This record gives sequence, structure tokens and C-alpha cells, in this order.
Amino acid sequence: MILIDTSVWIEFFRARDPYHSRTAELLEEGQVLGLTWVFGELLQGAKTNRERTLIVEIWDHVPKVEEAQCFILAGLESSRNRWLDKGIGLIDAAIIMAARSARAQIWTLDKKLKGVLESQESYH
Repeated sequence: MILIDTSVWIEFFRARDPYHSRTAELLEEGQVLGLTWVFGELLQGAKTNRERTLIVEIWDHVPKVEEAQCFILAGLESSRNRWLDKGIGLIDAAIIMAARSARAQIWTLDKKLKGVLESQESYH
């Protein structure tokens, strides 16, 4: 399973390949996991009703990650590993912890986020 970071979703919604075609494939295959805070970021940045509708439709159809305690675990792990000093905020730390709990990979374009992931945690 794949957790798609906001940076990749933006490229998908802009119809930029390879992100658009690969994301569409992953969605068709049922391989995309949803996180409320990623979809919340997408909705916050949506400019039209069409964009909002599409984001909500995708949200409604993807399996969701269990998010209980993710922010607490993210705060702890971030503190232990000094992720904030490496430019990793709480949202990114929570994405990492959610992916770990779901045994999923993270697909991101964020270099700082990629920099703290183990190789097996990153989707290429």
C-alpha cells in the first residue's frame, strides 16, 4: 500500500506525468491509503468546486489509515530523532508514523521527508 504525500497529489491534479498516470493506476489497483490531514491539505488548497468534489470523491473511495495516536507517536519519534532540526514538521512526522503502522510506503517529492525515510519506506 502507498501513502501519497500532498506534493505528489498536487502533480496528479495538475495532470503531470508520470505522477498522474501512476497515481491513477494505484487508485485503480486499490493501493492508495488515505490520511485525513493529507486530504485536508488538498481541500484547503482546492480552488474550484470541481477540485473539491474530485478530492472528496477520491477520499470516499480509498481505504483509510488508522490514525489514532499518530500525532502523539509522531511527536515522540520526531523528538527522539530530532526531525524538526531536519525540517520535518509534525504533519510529515505523522505521515511517517501512519505509514509505519500500516506497513505502507510513502510517495513524496519532498526532499527533506525523503531524507529521513528508510529506503524500504519510500515509494519510487
